[in-house]
Amino acid sequence: MLHQLVRDAARQTPDAVAVVGPEGEATYGQLDAWADELARELADRGVRAGDRVGIWLDKSVAAIAVMQATLRLGAAYVPLDPQAPPRRIAKLVSDFAPAAMVTRPERRELLAEFGTETVTLCAWPDGTPWQELATLRTAPPGRRVPEPEVTDDDLAFILYTSGSTGEPKGVCHSHSSAWAFVSWAAKAQKAQADDRYANHAPFHFDLSVNDIYVPFTVGASVHLVPQETSYSPKGLVKFLLEQAITVWYSVPAALILMMRHGGLLSTEIPALRFLLFAGEEFPITPLRQLREHLPHIQFMNLYGPAETIISTGYTVDEIPADRILPVPIGTAWCGNTVTALRSDGQPARAGEEGEIVVSGPSVMLGYWGRPQVTDRTYATGDIALVLEDGNLQFVGRRDAMVKVRGNRIELSEIEAVLQSHEGIADSAAVVVGSGIDAHIVAYIVLAQGHDPSLIALKRHCAQHLPRHSIIDTVHRLPSLPRNANGKVDRRALAARAADEERSADGADAP
Repeated sequence: MLHQLVRDAARQTPDAVAVVGPEGEATYGQLDAWADELARELADRGVRAGDRVGIWLDKSVAAIAVMQATLRLGAAYVPLDPQAPPRRIAKLVSDFAPAAMVTRPERRELLAEFGTETVTLCAWPDGTPWQELATLRTAPPGRRVPEPEVTDDDLAFILYTSGSTGEPKGVCHSHSSAWAFVSWAAKAQKAQADDRYANHAPFHFDLSVNDIYVPFTVGASVHLVPQETSYSPKGLVKFLLEQAITVWYSVPAALILMMRHGGLLSTEIPALRFLLFAGEEFPITPLRQLREHLPHIQFMNLYGPAETIISTGYTVDEIPADRILPVPIGTAWCGNTVTALRSDGQPARAGEEGEIVVSGPSVMLGYWGRPQVTDRTYATGDIALVLEDGNLQFVGRRDAMVKVRGNRIELSEIEAVLQSHEGIADSAAVVVGSGIDAHIVAYIVLAQGHDPSLIALKRHCAQHLPRHSIIDTVHRLPSLPRNANGKVDRRALAARAADEERSADGADAP
């Protein structure tokens, strides 16, 4: 189980480094002890088995310690985006009803309006380099909170994603669904104690499950990419080198930025042995360049929505010069069964397309506050082509959910926020471009007497949406185009947006 990994490693190698973060590092012995102290504090504040604990912290060793403390009480943690606007955090908090929130002192006033008791983190009193640690109540030395028995299907964590109804959805993973992925990944990546895993993804993004828990299975170290480095191509390449990272996992957009603007293709990376990417398609040309630059490294393309963590995978070997399509997303991994179902409900054969349906141990329990997924089966909404060799080739979506630089976005959620503005009578959002160049274009119908500016609409979105969901461009229309069923014709809007951008590029050309 997830809550036992750090404790087991602390017994075997207490002096081995567990986590390296912006505020310092912690050995397994230290992380184990701090998790126990935090568990006492949470228990004293009323947290019990089955409760939820919200974690609204920057990426840090402290945040990981709080995760471990929560799991040791038989409770589930909910990592929240530290960059999200307070109104969005308030909405999430009201949804999952935490027994406690763990945050930084300066966010205490923001949390007060949520009506939630908070555990405030501050500097450790004995002068250690940590900048975020719990102010602990006096407790008898060595007192350990009794750990409840944790079963396979007990909730471990909730990850919030964009929702098709315009409301965020909490993806609930049990200890067993997370462990199905983690145990498989540790074997697939041949994880070993001297590995140094990079953690580029934020904790509320499912890629971080690999970064945190796989190294914990073997007593390796996880190196947290600081917030200020996350969007710096040169900073990421420097981090990769200085931390001597052996396993890297990120969305392709980050790697492409590192190639274009960080000097990755002209840099030797001697320590790196494994490169994983997921979250979006990796365009074939830059992937081929990176594959040729790092021939000694194993490349792996992973696919899976947050609801399944990972469903399929494909090992990327030499890429033929004449290949045009992105590499496949592969075949079922993690003990799952993955099928592409045609519209008639039958499995697609080679050369046919179908919706990707995942059944198996890594499938979520369900969405928070909604019925559980009793048969451990999830229809992803993604369409794949079945190739002759049995691998799946990603084709696209059957709904309005899109990916922008690896982030999952429901266009309907953006539209719901736009239409909450008094100046907008109707709206539709589309994504133009792909990969690193993808951006969000909004089409709006103005309410009578109103004409909000792009800046005003961006500010409005920033109060309700995560940063990656904020619109980039807005266009005004007298009415939105609709198809025969009366639904917004997104295909027509996407084509219009692409034409407008080409026209703008032509006007800008010398």
